[in-house]
Amino acid sequence: MSASSGIDRHRLKSCLDEVEARIQAACARAGRERDEVTLIAVSKTHPIEAIEALADLGVSDFGESYVQEWQEKARELEDSVRWHFIGGLQSNKARFVAGDVALIHSVDRKSLVNALARRSEAPVNVLLQVNISGERSKGGVEPEELNAFYASVVASPELRVCGVMGMAPYADDPEDARQYFRRLRELFDGLVAYAREHAPQRADEIREISMGMSGDFEVAIEEGATLIRVGSALFGERHYDA
Repeated sequence: MSASSGIDRHRLKSCLDEVEARIQAACARAGRERDEVTLIAVSKTHPIEAIEALADLGVSDFGESYVQEWQEKARELEDSVRWHFIGGLQSNKARFVAGDVALIHSVDRKSLVNALARRSEAPVNVLLQVNISGERSKGGVEPEELNAFYASVVASPELRVCGVMGMAPYADDPEDARQYFRRLRELFDGLVAYAREHAPQRADEIREISMGMSGDFEVAIEEGATLIRVGSALFGERHYDA
């Protein structure tokens, strides 16, 4: 792939190098291997050319939050990148996403589970979104409801629960997010234990913890993130009128 001349490839490479250095340093502090963490470049509102440029630099996973925008980009890029759907997904749009992205990060209600199951011709990989922040503006099941929600999801063989996703409240100090990320890791561990007891044939599918964004992904890695969702630190600030 080749990026448009309108994209500053040097700046993108510099940003990617900086993010990569931060990931490696966080992994070293946590005693983890670098390959335990997948970088998802959050490309919503950013142009195809910027995605192509980062893909040329070795980034393979990209995250989108809006179905129509993802569809347009996916048509143009075909199978050259691996897509993650990371935004809130309406049940009536589930049919457009099921089976066509590598992972849906935001499954948080039974109506969406049912919609995905109806659309699926092959297992759909999903994460269960947990509202670890307690903020009403954020989606997700309540922490105390996670295990029961998992049980209802795995009753649909069309869905494969690969782990959990959560978002910490916005804060200027990344350390403020640590307690929330630690809580999500604890919930993940509890979910694995629950699955081993109640759905042992499905327990090994639970491997991923999606948490951490541009401002706090280092803390998330230290607390066990396997998927980090990084946008502005790679692409720069979003332009919503683009």
